[in-house]
Amino acid sequence: MDEENPICVMDTSEGQMRLELFKKSAPETVDNFIKYAENDFYSGTIFHRIIEGFMIQGGGLTEEMSEKETPYEPIKNEAEESGHRNERGTIAMARTSDPDSATSQFFINLEDNRRLDWDEAADGHGYCVFGEVIDGMDVVDKIGAVETVKKEGRENVPVEDIKIKKVEIEDQ
Repeated sequence: MDEENPICVMDTSEGQMRLELFKKSAPETVDNFIKYAENDFYSGTIFHRIIEGFMIQGGGLTEEMSEKETPYEPIKNEAEESGHRNERGTIAMARTSDPDSATSQFFINLEDNRRLDWDEAADGHGYCVFGEVIDGMDVVDKIGAVETVKKEGRENVPVEDIKIKKVEIEDQ
């Protein structure tokens, strides 16, 4: 663990996880995530997309399945510059087909997902890894194993809401 990397505590309805954020290698992405966390944006959002053996995604939808309006502009995709891989336990930014469209949503990899890395992604850009779970991978796995359904026109939605109660950055 690098002492300059911030630590994030994510409190969910399924338990807590701690993540180390890769500030040096993905500075804009980490700053963006911290900005959302410090402004309490994530409280009351859910993990709305869970694909067993792939990833859990959250940080943008409410329990009513409506998209929470993001107050900040999308950020540049730092996937290649960061050099980090989409490996089990890493956290990366979710985005649309536009590589520079990430705002608040993120996902945590349940397995190694090399096809999401910049050098193997079909679109040539990939998804920016900006941290990793350092404690609470059992919580991630528990979330990753829940039953899902199609809901409000979305696939892979948990039957029972998995809430993000709070995301806090620890003082270092």
